[in-house]
Amino acid sequence: MSSDRMRQFLGGSPVGVLVKFVLLSILVGALLVLWGLTPSSLLRSLQQLFQDVFGAGFDALRNVFQYFLYGAVIVGPIWLLTRLFSRR
Repeated sequence: MSSDRMRQFLGGSPVGVLVKFVLLSILVGALLVLWGLTPSSLLRSLQQLFQDVFGAGFDALRNVFQYFLYGAVIVGPIWLLTRLFSRR
């Protein structure tokens, strides 16, 4: 890549971007230590979040299916009776 393309891709000079990256990484790392977080705990928390959301989704589907069955117990026979008596 040419120098101009590199600067355009990185958003500035490579050395300047590297310095900003290092300083921002130190700042974020210090905040994580201050809050008692580690990269592995963040990944575990993210994994737990996805498991909870995924689990909640299946719980919601189970509840919807249960509501369908409860309603079908009433609606099904009524529908069948109306179909049978509407032909006569």
